[in-house]
Amino acid sequence: MARKKRINLHDIQSYRTARGENQCQFWQRFGVTQSGGSRYENGRTIPPPVALLLVLFLTEQVDDNVLSLAKKSH
Repeated sequence: MARKKRINLHDIQSYRTARGENQCQFWQRFGVTQSGGSRYENGRTIPPPVALLLVLFLTEQVDDNVLSLAKKSH
């Protein structure tokens, strides 16, 4: 059985920096501003819809193409 990747939403900054992205690049895919992303990285609670998108993205269940299509259809 494949091991599930665990995501720590309290350490999103490490995921972002591991991808080599700045805050603007990383957070815009989720519809979050750079300043909003900074607040989340510094401990503010991430709203459930954004948290769900983060988990799906970081566990590779959705990619930038899917997120882009979702933004266009909204």
